[in-house]
Amino acid sequence: MNNCDPAELRQPYEGTSLCRVDMSAHPMEQFHIWFTQARTEGLAEPNAMVLATVEPNGVPRARTVLLKGYDLSGLRFFTNYRSRKGRALGESPHASVVFPWHPIRRQVLVTGRVERLSEAESDAYFQTRPRGSQIGAWASEHQSSQVADRAALDELYASLEQVWPSGERIPRPAYWGGFAILPTEVEFWQGRTDRMHDRFQYTLTAGDPAAGQWELDRLAP
Repeated sequence: MNNCDPAELRQPYEGTSLCRVDMSAHPMEQFHIWFTQARTEGLAEPNAMVLATVEPNGVPRARTVLLKGYDLSGLRFFTNYRSRKGRALGESPHASVVFPWHPIRRQVLVTGRVERLSEAESDAYFQTRPRGSQIGAWASEHQSSQVADRAALDELYASLEQVWPSGERIPRPAYWGGFAILPTEVEFWQGRTDRMHDRFQYTLTAGDPAAGQWELDRLAP
């Protein structure tokens, strides 16, 4: 093992400040501005977000998933409902996600309640996926469970390709679908020099996320 000390890694943050007057009235409007800028800057997969859930035994667990939609009500992503995260969200329907946009010295943290999307919404999105990804959803029915080896996965995938010949519509598995994260807190973090970062947090004080009342506060770095 190399003797590289991570404590020696230092990256100075320089750039524009984040001021209250620059913040939108609604957190998801502000998210749209930052997400658009992240795409414009050419970040690789700016829709990648680290999703944290709580296991039934109370242990936290995090992994990266892909944002597939958002509006004033919150964020949307899709997964296997039988996966570890799917089961965790079924038991404790709350989650937190982080968008780590390091190249532009920004981070967005969203925390809120989670609920399943309707079957119609999940069906509609599933049909937009590439054929290979649709077959992959069927092949990963037992996501997060142990498998013998890679060959077993490849054989299963190949067998499913024969079930739906090219050009034939592939149905959505009943165990696969979408979740919506309905935010109650949204924090925007802007890296600044000497670790004196700018942080603003929106907190939902009344109503639903889309049309409710939000309070905006500056947080200490």
